[in-house]
Amino acid sequence: MYKPDSENIKKYNFYANNKWNIPEIKGLKRIDKKVEFIGFNYAKTFERLNQTQYGIHFFLDDYQFNRLWNSPDKYIKMLSKFKYVLSPDFSLYLDYPKAMQIWKHYQKHWIGAYLELFGIKVIPTIGWSDEDSFKWCFDGEPKNSIVAVSSIGTQKSEESKALFLNGYFEMIKQLNPRKVLLWGNIPEKLKNNTEIVPMGYIMDEKFKLMRKKQVNAGLK
Repeated sequence: MYKPDSENIKKYNFYANNKWNIPEIKGLKRIDKKVEFIGFNYAKTFERLNQTQYGIHFFLDDYQFNRLWNSPDKYIKMLSKFKYVLSPDFSLYLDYPKAMQIWKHYQKHWIGAYLELFGIKVIPTIGWSDEDSFKWCFDGEPKNSIVAVSSIGTQKSEESKALFLNGYFEMIKQLNPRKVLLWGNIPEKLKNNTEIVPMGYIMDEKFKLMRKKQVNAGLK
């Protein structure tokens, strides 16, 4: 069934000074170095147990957080309890049509900017596909801010490694970030880069322990 506001335009229409009108994320100049990040798919578990010293990331399959785009207001209260929230990492696959890639970039920024309206501290997640995406994939991102990237799935071949590094260095050139939070293994050529901060994360055993406590407390 068609929804009149299925693309969130009537909810809030951001205007931005870039070619594709990508909503702008303000970003942050500094964050708590000790914060650990958990996936959005575990946010409800941690929120119910008042584990609010954590940040939320979206380095997951898109289907695990598409619901945030479909019903953003449903998650505002929950996400506002966490210390930081990364902007959603919608996939920019090389075989996607360019129009779809730009749309995914727009969705990421609409969500990030919308969360900021409610006082949520948003850390921009930076993503790219190939060199042609450099013309728009940094639109709406703050300069001289803290940003986050993921190397997951980018180190399996020489081609994918090169694509990741090309985008990384273009990000540094265009955005000049203060720090780069990196989710995943640090590529060999970046191991001496002082701007990179490995993201703290909670291992699966901790998730299992939290879930066990939740079940014992009678929570679903």
